[in-house]
Amino acid sequence: MKQSVLHTIRASMDSFSKGQKRIADYILNNYDKAAFMTAAKLGQTAQVSESTVVRFAAELGYSGYPAMQKALQEIIRGKLTSVQRIQASQDQMTGDDILAAVMQRDMDSIHTAIEQVDRGEFQHAVELLLSAQHIYILGVRSSSFLAGYLNFYLHLIFKNVIFVQNTAAGEIYEQMIHIGPGDVMVGISFPRYSNMGIHAMHLAHDRGADVVAITDSQMSPLYPLATAALLVRCEALSYVDSLAAPLSLMNALILAVGQRKRDEVSHVFSEMEQVWSKYSIFGKAEDE
Repeated sequence: MKQSVLHTIRASMDSFSKGQKRIADYILNNYDKAAFMTAAKLGQTAQVSESTVVRFAAELGYSGYPAMQKALQEIIRGKLTSVQRIQASQDQMTGDDILAAVMQRDMDSIHTAIEQVDRGEFQHAVELLLSAQHIYILGVRSSSFLAGYLNFYLHLIFKNVIFVQNTAAGEIYEQMIHIGPGDVMVGISFPRYSNMGIHAMHLAHDRGADVVAITDSQMSPLYPLATAALLVRCEALSYVDSLAAPLSLMNALILAVGQRKRDEVSHVFSEMEQVWSKYSIFGKAEDE
């Protein structure tokens, strides 16, 4: 795994100029604040020029200041409280057109996911689902909505899907009591990572089940447990988690599995259409 930016800064301290050392000292002691500062703000705080901050990032091997900033954010994003997230987002959510700002960030997140999701890991996850004896799905807190969405469609494709409800910690483990080798646990977790979800993933892993982790980075506590890891960013928009990119990833996963089980899917939806029609689930068309 790539060394953290803080480790790189410490290891390079002797080679820095006087101004760069001021930047380094501030970041090492206040990285939770520096992670959300503009280059100009960081320079002002460390009493150096903005250009010195930009050169500092390049000295560390980053393509630019935004790349170094993202590396800092990666360290702390799983630890921020809701209040800290609100404070950190103030500079990013300014302006009158919040609609455009939020949607643009969602679009950027999906674009990043297209470039960064490992196709080999994605295909591995598809194969695991197709060969699983039982498929368990779990997401906690805001991730529970993603888990429910994935369960809705996988339940139509497979007969062996178990949606692990998280109303109480004890109930989670009771629902997983039979999990074991040959089974697959799809665990969905993003910062701030819930211990309830992490412990459930440990249980699945310890019982010999394969784990498909849908999470944000290699620093996620789910990553070391994963047989296949689908890494996609869940951006924090103030106190709200942007689920646009994870949801898009799940759409791709559902359709990739569905393509491999095309005949079964067609049969299921043919039967469903008959049921919907018989009981007028969606009402009648206007021309009927």
